[in-house]
Amino acid sequence: MQVVVLAHDQVQVAGTPSELPAPLVTVRGRAFVDWQLDAFVASGARSIVMCVGVGGEEIETHVRRAMDRGLMVAYSYAGTEASGSGSAVRRAYARLEDDFVLTHGDCYLPFDYAAPLRDLRDHPQALATLGVRRKPNPSGAGQLSLDGDWVSKYETGSRSPELDYVDGGVVALRRAALSDVADGAVWGIEALWRRLARQRQLRAFVMPERGYDVRTPEARLELEQHLQGQPHDGPAL
Repeated sequence: MQVVVLAHDQVQVAGTPSELPAPLVTVRGRAFVDWQLDAFVASGARSIVMCVGVGGEEIETHVRRAMDRGLMVAYSYAGTEASGSGSAVRRAYARLEDDFVLTHGDCYLPFDYAAPLRDLRDHPQALATLGVRRKPNPSGAGQLSLDGDWVSKYETGSRSPELDYVDGGVVALRRAALSDVADGAVWGIEALWRRLARQRQLRAFVMPERGYDVRTPEARLELEQHLQGQPHDGPAL
């Protein structure tokens, strides 16, 4: 299994003069990316592609030791121009396998990352299987609605009651879904989900529990509490 990580986000951490790349934020004594790589390996990943931006060299230096764990790690660097999440994935096109799992470099998901990929492979008519969960606040904003196991609509910033699910931060994707997108185009990956939903080529995998992130001090505290029972005193990846 190949996992592609959108690792270009920056996070402000108290006591540092500038923002840090999210993968390098310390969580329970380890860089956050170490916890992510542990989860990827536990799910059967053997190939990782890190889509990096500012601070990419520091991420590469830190992750280099991951190869000792049997992982093959490649890097796709963003250019100096502004780009979006979709642009970053398209830039890595030559490194992508026929199907792969895509997630974010500031997101930790306590589940089997291979699950949406198995669903995608079981449904050849689909181009992607998106991890979703019910929105935590029934009156809050949602992002998508389902028709059985298919995403029937994907929107952002809407409080329509029919949008009763939210994007869970992980997707299994076929590389073919990117083949007609020009390299260098500036776009967000959500535009692809909207198109695939309209074409009924986007499946949904309902995630068994919530995910965590490192975007704010409060979110990092929640993640640390979740990780308390997990071993972390071995060598960092």
